[in-house]
Amino acid sequence: MAQLIGVSADIALLLDEAGVVQEVSMSRSDWAALDCRSWVGRPWLDTFAEDSLPKLPEMLAAKAGEALRWRHINHTSQMPGGSDVPLQYVAVPLVEEGMSLVLGRDMLVVASLQQRLMDAQQSMERDYMRLRHMEARYRILFETSGEPVLVVDVASQRVMEANPAAQAWVKDAGKRLVGREVNECFESQHRDALQALLRMAQATGRAEIGRARFMGTSQDSALSVSVFRQEGGAQFLIRLLPNAGALSDAQPDAQGWFSEAMERSPMGLLVTDRQGSVVAANAELVSLVGATSLAQLQGQAMERWLSRGSVDWGVLQTNIRQTGSVRGFATELRTMAGTQVAVEISALTLTGPQALYGFFVRDVGRQRLPDAPIESGMAGSVAQLAQLVGRMPMKDIVGETSDMIERMCIQAALQLTHNNRASAAEMLGLSRQSLYVKLRRYDMAGSSEAE
Repeated sequence: MAQLIGVSADIALLLDEAGVVQEVSMSRSDWAALDCRSWVGRPWLDTFAEDSLPKLPEMLAAKAGEALRWRHINHTSQMPGGSDVPLQYVAVPLVEEGMSLVLGRDMLVVASLQQRLMDAQQSMERDYMRLRHMEARYRILFETSGEPVLVVDVASQRVMEANPAAQAWVKDAGKRLVGREVNECFESQHRDALQALLRMAQATGRAEIGRARFMGTSQDSALSVSVFRQEGGAQFLIRLLPNAGALSDAQPDAQGWFSEAMERSPMGLLVTDRQGSVVAANAELVSLVGATSLAQLQGQAMERWLSRGSVDWGVLQTNIRQTGSVRGFATELRTMAGTQVAVEISALTLTGPQALYGFFVRDVGRQRLPDAPIESGMAGSVAQLAQLVGRMPMKDIVGETSDMIERMCIQAALQLTHNNRASAAEMLGLSRQSLYVKLRRYDMAGSSEAE
């Protein structure tokens, strides 16, 4: 019986009719927060959290032969500042002895999973609300724009959406644009030019400007065609301008929309000079570093907000100068409160009268970045390690794995810093001497010097 109880429950208690603990048996010895051994001779109710007090009389009132019912009980922690410990109990009445056998199961793992599920649901709700707000803003802008706009599916070339301004160009109100092929929306003699413009926009990925005549109109229109991607696939965004003058008139409005989009973007935007001093930033970046206004950032060095300071700034600056842009540089941002925020930075050189850099900062939060693609040499090492299973003890295989990971991290740090060993050592959290020792250990010192 004792063995059966030991495998079916994490804790077993024997209570008398008054609810006083007579015996305690535990299958775990790491419940220091409960101090179960001290329960013997005490009323079991004294160990309950306040929210669980009404449940004990109901448990002890169960009669023999009735269906057993599990109940969730929270125990107060015996550790200073500790949180309540959740367990699940069922009481089995022992009529002849006049006692009750209480079996308990550990609920810490379940409670942890429930908390993680709740956090994930709340995160999804926040993302869903953010997407709905963005969709609502897009819909309002699309419907109220005075410029005719068509959204066309790339694969079928059918009009998926048309705003009221575009529908107003059709003289016959009964002819709806949505669902029609885009060729049918233009005069027959201009359809070849339209198709050439669509192919050019799809090939280059940039906005292309051309001319065509919309059906039922007497003059050509300037067309701006660009390609964007959604879940359903690629789509064309076609803007119609009545004449060439309208194109020049529309540019200031487009610039205003673009500036507003950058200012209100959910991705942080930061502009610095070539020395790294902050010139401008949007509201998202100001919020990300925990500042209250842009004035707190202007004139400050960007490296002040990077977790590795001058090392991160040196890597970014070197790559921008050599390649003109940086994509997906993973680091952490230091906020004004002193906390670290995981971010991903993309950067480019801005063209204009001033020499400036633009940085796009994306908060990755708890999301994990996708694993870097494994090079052929590394893939071979992993395959070789897998073949060692059964031939060598696991301890030796794990040692081989740690050496492989160390070598990979050192190679990545040297590539990011362009073989600057001092910066690489700081990025890896090592002293320069330790880095040299590891380079010699993995026969990388000679190759690095050659490079």
